Amino acid sequence: MSEVWKPSVTVAAIIERQGRFLMVEENSGDGLRINQPAGHLEAGESLLDAVVREALEESAHVFTPTALVGTYLSRNVSSSRGGLSVTYLRFAFAGNVGEPLERALDEGILRTLWMTRDELAACTDRHRSPLVLRCVDDYLRGQRAALELVHADPSAIGALPDQ
Repeated sequence: MSEVWKPSVTVAAIIERQGRFLMVEENSGDGLRINQPAGHLEAGESLLDAVVREALEESAHVFTPTALVGTYLSRNVSSSRGGLSVTYLRFAFAGNVGEPLERALDEGILRTLWMTRDELAACTDRHRSPLVLRCVDDYLRGQRAALELVHADPSAIGALPDQ
């Protein structure tokens, strides 16, 4: 039997306030990187639940998604993983946040930053993914889809059956 190929599913929160985007600076195997509050979809959660959770864990902000900005496919070859290639399927959501909560940031997240598009463009060598700037640019172009297009069947969310 051959091994089944599958991409790693991730979510990202695109949060803009007065021309600046909420970003995180994080330690990765490839050094300090800039990213949106983002992370992996976990078993038993919907995409919307995942992006709310990741935004809270990485930025200490409660995120309310308002639209899907886009879906993106990319591949990353990590030098820190001996050249391992991973394909990512990213779902980026626009939304709103309030003021940050008093809570620790996720392990590896050093701080949050509010950056303009030009500031982001000036440091692409530090981006966690080539999708960081692409998602911001799509957002700035007004690319939005209704959240009703993002459906999670009840069989995929909630408690998983014992295996």
